[in-house]
Amino acid sequence: MAFFNLILSSRSVMGSRSMSTATCLINAPSPETTTTQRRGAPRWRPYDVFINHRGADTRHTVARLLYDRLIQLSGGRVRPFLDNKSMRPGDRLVGRVDEGIRECKVAVAIFSKRYLDSAFCLHELASLVEARKVIVPIFYGVKPSRLVLPQAVAESGDLASCDIERFRAALRQARYTVGLTYDPSTGDLADLVSAAANAVMQRIEETESTR
Repeated sequence: MAFFNLILSSRSVMGSRSMSTATCLINAPSPETTTTQRRGAPRWRPYDVFINHRGADTRHTVARLLYDRLIQLSGGRVRPFLDNKSMRPGDRLVGRVDEGIRECKVAVAIFSKRYLDSAFCLHELASLVEARKVIVPIFYGVKPSRLVLPQAVAESGDLASCDIERFRAALRQARYTVGLTYDPSTGDLADLVSAAANAVMQRIEETESTR
């Protein structure tokens, strides 16, 4: 076998609008992040795992089940970041997401049919790649060869040219990373979640042992 929103309902809309700035998002620190650093505010335990997914496809299936399984499997020791479980009303969307990416040891990227339509999902993926995070891909009803930035997205006029290149580079890396493949029409979701959780736990142990 191959290895590899309460989130605001505006997440999908923001996915396109938040990318239309003249400069790449990766270069702009969030107000929440800078404020927290400046004030030295108390922090919760850092996130261990970041779950990158398209909510419209996987929020109530593999993403949520994986989140719960990681907590159960680790006895609460592992703290996963999942947008609709880790964010509260009033949180700054970009700031909280960037925090989860910055802190995580391992990420899971769940590539589903509508994933490539979301600039926000692509921004998360690019940020994970640029931060050199270990990424465990799940090809959820899609083939790795299909991870190509859609022409309609690239030519929409909503993205800065630097973001287009970031997204393409991140997708190229994902295509050639060994991951877990799953066919929603024939696969066993419980088996997928178990395999993904075990792979993530193994990667976390490896990163911790090298410190």
